[in-house]
Amino acid sequence: MRILVTGGAGFIGSHYVRTLLGEADGDAEITVLDKLTYAGNPANLEQVRTSERFTFVQGDICDTGLVDQLVARHDQVVHFAAESHVDRSIMGAAEFVRTNVTGTQTLLDAAVRSGLRTFVHVSTDEVYGSVTEGSSLESDALRPSSPYSASKAASDLLALAYHRTHGLDVRVTRCSNNYGHHHFPEKIIPLFITNLLDGRRVPLYGDGGNTRDWLHIDDHVRGIELVRSGGSPGEIYNIGGGTELTNRELTGLLLKACDADWDQVSYVEDRKGHDLRYSVDCAKARTELGYRPRKDFDTGLAETVAWYRDNRPWWEPLLPSRAPSA
Repeated sequence: MRILVTGGAGFIGSHYVRTLLGEADGDAEITVLDKLTYAGNPANLEQVRTSERFTFVQGDICDTGLVDQLVARHDQVVHFAAESHVDRSIMGAAEFVRTNVTGTQTLLDAAVRSGLRTFVHVSTDEVYGSVTEGSSLESDALRPSSPYSASKAASDLLALAYHRTHGLDVRVTRCSNNYGHHHFPEKIIPLFITNLLDGRRVPLYGDGGNTRDWLHIDDHVRGIELVRSGGSPGEIYNIGGGTELTNRELTGLLLKACDADWDQVSYVEDRKGHDLRYSVDCAKARTELGYRPRKDFDTGLAETVAWYRDNRPWWEPLLPSRAPSA
């Protein structure tokens, strides 16, 4: 099986690549296509560079010629590549629309032209918008709040339209908030850990009441693989972690894990249009694919803090791009 992984040098994409190439009985040949923007890090792929089943191509998913060549040589695409930082999208949406919408359309067109077997489109729970109570179903209406989530919702709809119009085998995943190692330090968990390990203050939006469901990257990657190998064409699958925490609760856990106290917390003005709560119902993935999160949050968070404590050479060069997010 020849798989093209877009955005494979990023946080989640690189873990997907490392996981597949680390399987002793695996036979997938993987090509990573990554533009290596600020969040794409070649160091994330260091441990697989010597694999005979690995190829890296630096390039843009909006480059039609390059994308056509690569898609034509592969059986499947797993599409991670995206601009994903909400704060950055509020400051300027153009790059989010270009990458997330036009880039996805470029890949889909190439998939149709080449007769690609399967296209897995990796999306986010943010497309559902804020959920006051209960959990979002795959059939729920999309109500994105930020330019980022709106661009992802647009890419979801494009992908599903290519299934309905062209018969392309498209499978969409929508995940909750991810955490784990190799996470660029602009999102709340890696930002707070790296700040606290350096004795710096951490910025908490508003009153810290915004609630997120936390998903370890091990579970997310496993969920994506279940969808790639056993999902149905034209279907959407929610992938959640099952641990809901307010940002204030999460901050308390991070302070404890980093031997810090609340004196290091600065309350800052809330983000524009900040969604109060995300929650996804994973019953479909559980029933159809056997998905269940396996990593309990306490263990996952402790492992994540330990990784950042032990891997300063990876994250210290990235510190100038800090910004709070959740």
